[in-house]
Amino acid sequence: MRIPAALPKTIVIGGGLGGLSAANALQQLGLDVSVYEKAAEPKELGAGIVLAANAMKALDKLGLGEQVRQMGSAVKKAEIRTWDGKLLVDLPVHEQAKQYGTYSYLIHRADLQSILYQNLKPGTVILGKKLISIEQGSKISAIFEKEEVVEGDFLIGADGVHSQVRRLLVGSTPLRYSGFTAIRGISHFDDVRFPIELGGGFEAWGHGKRFGFSHLGKGRIFWFAAINTPEGTLRTAQNRKKTALEHFRGWWGPIEAAIDSTKEKNILIHEIFDRKPIKSWSQGGAILLGDAAHPMLPNLGQGGAQAIEDAIVLSRCIEKNPENMQQAFRDYERMRIPRTTQIVRGSRVMGRFMQLENPAAIQFRNLLLSTMPGSIQIKRLDWLIGYEV
Repeated sequence: MRIPAALPKTIVIGGGLGGLSAANALQQLGLDVSVYEKAAEPKELGAGIVLAANAMKALDKLGLGEQVRQMGSAVKKAEIRTWDGKLLVDLPVHEQAKQYGTYSYLIHRADLQSILYQNLKPGTVILGKKLISIEQGSKISAIFEKEEVVEGDFLIGADGVHSQVRRLLVGSTPLRYSGFTAIRGISHFDDVRFPIELGGGFEAWGHGKRFGFSHLGKGRIFWFAAINTPEGTLRTAQNRKKTALEHFRGWWGPIEAAIDSTKEKNILIHEIFDRKPIKSWSQGGAILLGDAAHPMLPNLGQGGAQAIEDAIVLSRCIEKNPENMQQAFRDYERMRIPRTTQIVRGSRVMGRFMQLENPAAIQFRNLLLSTMPGSIQIKRLDWLIGYEV
């Protein structure tokens, strides 16, 4: 990298996984980076996040993979079952780990954010800064509440699915409801069928519903439920545990017990949305990254992974063209938009496959899964998790 006489000052909007990953990658280049987060204080938000092999290799590039492995839980068991427990797929996780050089890991989102945060230079993240607008000239200015102005050489919008930066750059593009609402919980729970030392877990698929369970690290488990329902139906539920139990009463094995073991305060309900992919993420000296650029459904487990990949690719493009940010942005979009668009579309297709309601379609799906060889299971996702940034 040919360092300019004055280091480019980078403004990052959003202190989530994407923004913190971008800050880590750019600080590795020696750039001056500040992250502005609208939350007034750090909170343990979110639940479990899966990091497949492509995400783990990306974290290795940031020098953080081993910390994630120590704090999270390796996925050494991954089953798909029917709602009443019939085994459909025992995923070949050990063969995948051998092929890709790492297991997938599950970790609490707050723990991952903490790892990313603690690796940054002190003072990098500034809290309580809500972006109002952006002004561009020879420099780029971020204007926050109370008319506070911060000037930089370029700006990265990593402020999530409801991105203000995206709205300012490309206008309003509608959210697309997935058709299902997620209930997620974290608890301490033991089940002899899924011992903590083994790690991993299972998903059970029913009629328009599915339930997933996996170890999370630090002796905790993470579970999620995806329930087909009209938009607005479940998000206002007053008793989240009771709602989950009502939907999964009589389901296989540890499902009811796992839900029942969870404190109400540790259960979240979220409607799940994405947006239609767009063809450009940049305008002038500003660029989008992560969910601000390509919000996707969670069905392929790639939301966090793609934000981390974005951060590394963007940093490489800037390293290659430190004095020509427009070229760096064009290179970044050329490299990232085709892949993320494919994943956004693939996640919607997978969601329809997982959340089927028609009995005949479910029977055909289950037959297809139960007869698929392990080698085909690995091959069909090689483009996704076998990717190395």
